[in-house]
Amino acid sequence: MQTDDIPHDQLSGPLRRPSVKKNVAAIHVSGKLTLLQRKLSNVLLLNAYDHLVTRPKHQIDARTLCMMVGYNSNDMETLKASLRSLAETTAEWDMLGADGQHEWGVSALLSYAKLKGGICEYAYSPALAEKLHDPKVFALINLNIQRRFTSGHALALYENCYRFVRTGSTGWWPIDLFRRLMGVDGSAYYESFKHLNAKVIKPAVKEVNKTSNILLEPEFRKMGRQVSELRFKIRENPQLAMLDIDDGEGVRQGAVYQGLLRVGVSDRLARQWIAEHGEPYVAEKLAYLQGRDGVKSPVRYLTAALRDDYKAETAHAPSADAVKAAESRKAEADLAHQQEAAREAELDAARRTRAGRMARIRELVAARTPTQRDADKRLFLARLSDDVERAEFQRLGWGSALSVSEMVGFWEELVPGAFDDVA
Repeated sequence: MQTDDIPHDQLSGPLRRPSVKKNVAAIHVSGKLTLLQRKLSNVLLLNAYDHLVTRPKHQIDARTLCMMVGYNSNDMETLKASLRSLAETTAEWDMLGADGQHEWGVSALLSYAKLKGGICEYAYSPALAEKLHDPKVFALINLNIQRRFTSGHALALYENCYRFVRTGSTGWWPIDLFRRLMGVDGSAYYESFKHLNAKVIKPAVKEVNKTSNILLEPEFRKMGRQVSELRFKIRENPQLAMLDIDDGEGVRQGAVYQGLLRVGVSDRLARQWIAEHGEPYVAEKLAYLQGRDGVKSPVRYLTAALRDDYKAETAHAPSADAVKAAESRKAEADLAHQQEAAREAELDAARRTRAGRMARIRELVAARTPTQRDADKRLFLARLSDDVERAEFQRLGWGSALSVSEMVGFWEELVPGAFDDVA
């Protein structure tokens, strides 16, 4: 399975984006998918997202599709089997509709798919397309990160947890719900919490923490002697964030990003808005803001404009009461911005520390003879017990960011004090 990042600059249209908007309903109903099927469904959704409710069918080059899910084989039979499974798997949602009424629905994940002339054509049912396109509740799933996963349970856990990263916890899930999210409901084996914990929870948490940009810590509640609920505490993973899997450098060069900074929007929030809404929509709201007079809090006002779709053609600015109400709804933004700044400071400090350590490791490696370098690599690889770390080190050598701590320990043993002057 290939682990190199997706060359977005070589792609076109929506495939240039690093992340896909994944509706919460879709995340919660796709637990029974295999790892390849889950990755495939995310790429198909990214490709179709802009036209989900306006076009009845969508197309993508089959080889590009394989590349984006990290599947390098020319074996189209595997791709056909995965598409067939998506068409045979049902998605079920149970949520409040736009009119405030409770809504239940069920649909095949794909209404059809076909391969012809190297092109994959597929479609969603109208009802499911509407749910998948809902901009109100979604998570951003980074496709470069998803390619790194080797376990379907781990990717499912990541998708279900990542949308809670800003709140710090998933909240308590009944064990039965968790089994459904992981796609193991109906299995007598996983009715035993001992088996569920050993075969699903612990391995999935370990891989998420090693592979993704978040760190998870499970907590359990008991009713009597039985575990009845669990939740996952979530925080950002500074080391994996430093990998620059989605570093935003391309976005930072754009006029929209620069315009957001000028009105006081933070780096992280600016990149988040552009990723979530797209540059044209954000540019429209930024122009709307710049046409208003007397706005005391540009960031709050712009937040409301993006959320409520303020239109530039409106003849007059919102009333003072409307602005006050919008600001009231976003009163917690100040705290969020403070937390955001603290996270940025933590990540910046971690980046500097990591950069210094990696630079020192390069110096230490350069000082060794070719024979010593080969021996060093073999010795260090033998110390790694984690399969993900081993695969990453075999691919990147001493440039593997997954094993920074272990590499520092290894070189400290060879050259005591080598990192004493590194912050």
